[in-house]
Amino acid sequence: MASEAETVTLTAHCLCKAHVFTTTVSRSNLPLPAYACHCDSCRHSTGALYSIDAPWPEPRPNVDTSALKSFHFSPSIDILFCGTCSTPMFFAHSQKPDGELGIFTGTLQNGTVNPIKIVDHIYVGDTTDGGATMWLRKPNEDGTDAKRFRERGKGDNVEEYPWGWPAASSFTGYEARKEDSLPIRCKCKGVDLVLHRGSYDGKKREELPWFIDPATYKPLVGFCGCESCRLFSGVDVWTWTFAELENISFAPSTDKAFPKQTTDLKALVDAKDPSIGTLTYYASSPDVQRYFCGNCSACIFYAVDDRPHMVDVAVGVLEASDGARAEGFLSWAYGKVSRMQDSGGGWRMALLERVEKECEEWRIGRGYPKNWMRIAREQAEAKAKS
Repeated sequence: MASEAETVTLTAHCLCKAHVFTTTVSRSNLPLPAYACHCDSCRHSTGALYSIDAPWPEPRPNVDTSALKSFHFSPSIDILFCGTCSTPMFFAHSQKPDGELGIFTGTLQNGTVNPIKIVDHIYVGDTTDGGATMWLRKPNEDGTDAKRFRERGKGDNVEEYPWGWPAASSFTGYEARKEDSLPIRCKCKGVDLVLHRGSYDGKKREELPWFIDPATYKPLVGFCGCESCRLFSGVDVWTWTFAELENISFAPSTDKAFPKQTTDLKALVDAKDPSIGTLTYYASSPDVQRYFCGNCSACIFYAVDDRPHMVDVAVGVLEASDGARAEGFLSWAYGKVSRMQDSGGGWRMALLERVEKECEEWRIGRGYPKNWMRIAREQAEAKAKS
């Protein structure tokens, strides 16, 4: 029997902690190989720009997943998730009851030993613009590149993308704008909404909502490393954009007006109004509602009571013609991951620091300006030091 020093206990749990899974693994078998999938289906099932899982070291017959809700993700794969708080826990082979379980890495506790190594990015071709792979080139402790594949990362005729793909000339860019509206859809399409651009053009900075870029009038996208967003989605690095509720509508087939305040949105879900589809929520705090699809687990919105006219919108459930990052609609705040302090003392802090570093390099390489809020913050910090 291996000694305690030779083993590591891995624990995974959902946001509400109704489901907790533990297993012991030999240190020599770590890190576990993790695979980030960037396909359209994974983006619309998580609300993130990708999903990421690693093989759970416990044989499937030994893992009681009966209390988890199941979504038939593909002909051969199910997502097993918490029906209360949305956290996806496992990918499971629906046709192989004894097959390997894939644990969503965002559910793993933030211990002192790093349990994963991101080996491959797969189905990157679905992103069109490279999606989140552009800042996940060197996510691992050993500094190695994670390979990128057009589809699956195995087989004789698999196309591997060089890190020069896609060409910079193919990106939409900071100033360019494309669609005036984007669908908000989960994988199962039980949530089918539309995000509209909003009437901000020509307004002065002080007249704009805080999240609207005063140069492009596009809504901000921010990176979040907090524990709640990580557990909500099962993905280690989260991205939100922001919208006033007046700029969200139901799909054109629905005549009903979308709620203009978060209290009305909550009431509509509580009433199980048919217009809201499969949208439900988990109150992660007394004043916070995290909205998700109750059928396929996709994260959709974050709402907080002191911002009654707006919500955070999961970037992964948007559908844009120019790619997963929807740069023709959104203004990305590359270079900063908020709430990194949630990972202090654990292995994830180093991961977030690497992501932040790559984001900044990506921003500079693209010629993107610093985010206007970042400039203001840096100026305030410089003034305080002088």
